[in-house]
Amino acid sequence: MMRFLKSHARVLSTAVVTLALLVFASGCEKLKARDALNKGVAAYKATKYEEAAKKFKESIDADPTFEVARLYLATSYMSQWIPGADSPENKALAKQAEDEFMKVLEKDPKNKLAIESIASMRYNQANSFPNLEDKLRVMDDAKVWYTKLVEVDPQNSKAYYSLGVIAWSKWYPKYKQAREAAKMKQEDPGPIKDKKIREELKAGYSQLVEEGIGHLSKAVEIDKIYDDAMAYLNLLIRERADLAENPEDYKKDIDTADNWVAKALEAKKIKAIELEKKSKGIKTD
Repeated sequence: MMRFLKSHARVLSTAVVTLALLVFASGCEKLKARDALNKGVAAYKATKYEEAAKKFKESIDADPTFEVARLYLATSYMSQWIPGADSPENKALAKQAEDEFMKVLEKDPKNKLAIESIASMRYNQANSFPNLEDKLRVMDDAKVWYTKLVEVDPQNSKAYYSLGVIAWSKWYPKYKQAREAAKMKQEDPGPIKDKKIREELKAGYSQLVEEGIGHLSKAVEIDKIYDDAMAYLNLLIRERADLAENPEDYKKDIDTADNWVAKALEAKKIKAIELEKKSKGIKTD
């Protein structure tokens, strides 16, 4: 019996020592990961994105569960990426960034930064295409990601603004074609005079226009001085006027659009004043 107890004690002692060594090793790796992260952040702040990416990768290699490092790694790849550049290296950076963001989302499906970053990349990719069909196809993908963003971050004014701009980007080419088909110059007042063309445009795109107006209105509701959102509200409402059935409804939309122009100019002034105060070290509300 004594022999058994002594043998059991030796086994237990060995297990304890082994566990202690594993805990120590794990602690060392986590310290190494943290050190690499800090060095990566310093490099990133100095706009040394390639060096930063190497350090963030070292951090993840040391601790594969370190999701903050993975998020930084994805961001550093994205910071090196140039939308529209067609080189293999640039395409690789875009893929690396998205792959790392997707790995973050596998662990944290509601990670706002990862969702917003992918949405932004898709949007910038879309705008880099010279071909309208490709541009609108990728815009649809960007819309999916910005919709996910407002689901997890309902107060994100930029997401609503982007959804509004995407709606305008899809609507405007058809609107322009319709006016050209109706033989109307850019400066000609509306509504679109050819009823058939007007009705076809209205049937196919009025829902999209209203959707865009809704998103932009939400952006302004969240950010009262969002002048860019106000500018696009002006465009969509002014262009919606061309779908009106009569001059009275047309004028009503034009007046509303003009009002948004005035609000956008006022918002720009407020921002300029706030920026000037900030530059002088004066606190703003």
